[in-house]
Amino acid sequence: MTDATPSDSTSASAGPSDGAGAPDYDEMTRDIADVPAVEVITTVAVHLLSAAAVNLGLDKPDSEHKDLDEARKLITALAGLVTASATEISSFHAAPLRDGLKSLQLAFREASIVPDEPGQGPGEKFTGPVYA
Repeated sequence: MTDATPSDSTSASAGPSDGAGAPDYDEMTRDIADVPAVEVITTVAVHLLSAAAVNLGLDKPDSEHKDLDEARKLITALAGLVTASATEISSFHAAPLRDGLKSLQLAFREASIVPDEPGQGPGEKFTGPVYA
């Protein structure tokens, strides 16, 4: 380990700077206060949808990432988020999220060797039973 510090030219190459060599993080980042709540909610929901789909093995045939326990957790979290935020983000944003959630719930039921009873599947305590 060395006591040497990175040179100013290295720091300046990381991004915009304030002239002293340190990056200007205010310029590099978007102020969280400027991000509408609906954008934050839908972005989180899309990440949960994508992660659950990968864990269900829906990303590609013969996927090596199949993990139904992880998928169950992600689907349940997504169901809670979508159900709790639906009235706040409007039907325009909530409807596609509900459709994606239902598709994941059905895919989970299909992928399970021993299917859950109706109403006991991932997220169904928030959405109600999901039928094919």
